[in-house]
Amino acid sequence: MALFEYLSMALASIRSNKMRSLLTMLGIIIGIAAVIAIVTVGGSLSSSVNESMSGMGVNAITVSLTQKDSSSSDSSGTRVRLFMDSAPDDSDLMTDEMIAEYTAAFPDKIDHIELTRSVGLGTIDKVGDPDTTISAEVTGINHAALEAKEKDTPILSGRWLDDTRDADRNVCVVSEKFVEQAVGGSVHDAVGQKITLTIDGMPYDFYIAGVYEYVESSYSSLLGATDDDSIQTDLYIPLEAARRISGAGNGYQSLTVVASAGTDVDAFVDTTGSYFASFYTRNDTWTVNASSLSSLVETMTEMLNTVSMAISAIAAISLLVGGIGVMNIMTVSVTERTREIGTRKALGATNSAILTQFIIESIVLCAIGGVIGVALGVTLGSVLSQVMGCAARPSLASIVIAVGFSMGIGVFFGYYPAKKAAQLDPIDALRYE
Repeated sequence: MALFEYLSMALASIRSNKMRSLLTMLGIIIGIAAVIAIVTVGGSLSSSVNESMSGMGVNAITVSLTQKDSSSSDSSGTRVRLFMDSAPDDSDLMTDEMIAEYTAAFPDKIDHIELTRSVGLGTIDKVGDPDTTISAEVTGINHAALEAKEKDTPILSGRWLDDTRDADRNVCVVSEKFVEQAVGGSVHDAVGQKITLTIDGMPYDFYIAGVYEYVESSYSSLLGATDDDSIQTDLYIPLEAARRISGAGNGYQSLTVVASAGTDVDAFVDTTGSYFASFYTRNDTWTVNASSLSSLVETMTEMLNTVSMAISAIAAISLLVGGIGVMNIMTVSVTERTREIGTRKALGATNSAILTQFIIESIVLCAIGGVIGVALGVTLGSVLSQVMGCAARPSLASIVIAVGFSMGIGVFFGYYPAKKAAQLDPIDALRYE
């Protein structure tokens, strides 16, 4: 018998028992839909994380001070003290001299170094409403870090800060949102104007050197921070001014090294960490640790994939339950169609023909359930991805595997009832009531 005839018989049997066929497919549909939805959401999250962090720069290396472990020893073998300082002293900070030596040691591997220093929250009266206070996060920053930000937040008027020209001057770069709230007028009119910020209870005068474009972060939108008065934007000032206002020492607790194109960032992370740590061999409390976004991206991707696989494995249990349901329903179908099987055998159908007929029927049943499950899973996964703010990315490989797996279930669990049908004695089958 041709394959087309087997398929026609299978579809005819499914149509004649629609409700039973639907119940048979239910476990397959739920299992496949759950797996596809989980894989889609997991893939969407993973891609979103990769894209977000890639935008932050996977070639960026974060160098930061960290406390030595209380059980470690210094280069001379002397064990460090158990009770360590909670914060580094000025003498513990990474200095400009260290950075200069590091830059000179690896000129071909370093594109630039970004330096920042947090000053705190600065407040100012809202323009036209002195009873309302506007706040901005004040950060000391160097020109290299500002240039990196310019890719996502272009300057609208004026200029970015210059390390040499501005140095210890009280100038700042603000967002257009800050101008709208605290200065008034256009972004062009704001350049050169004086503003008075209150930082830690002390007033400081700054002159606006530039205004950058305000871009609402996805984080703010998720929190629902739509009230203009509650929005906090960044206000940038020169590093020296930040150091003077904050009373900090002449050094840094952390800095960002951006590797040049073609540099093996993973290898350079270890080199950078070792180089800076060499300055702290005689420091019994503090050392330097280096890390990169590329390793963090890889770790987070692996973690998301592991979680997705674990949940998918749990969801796949419903496929096993669905397979058992297929076997039971097919067994009932064989019992109900005993006379039909006897008639076919009396007309010359071989055992292999009967076996093939019922296996194909089981495969078709599971394949239909698999297709419905894939459609439902892709739809559900896409909706959940959109709700989470990620672009839906259904996995073609997972869809093909899911449909193939469902057909495999049809073969595996349909074989027993099919074999039972093939082994029926035609005379006993014709006598069956």
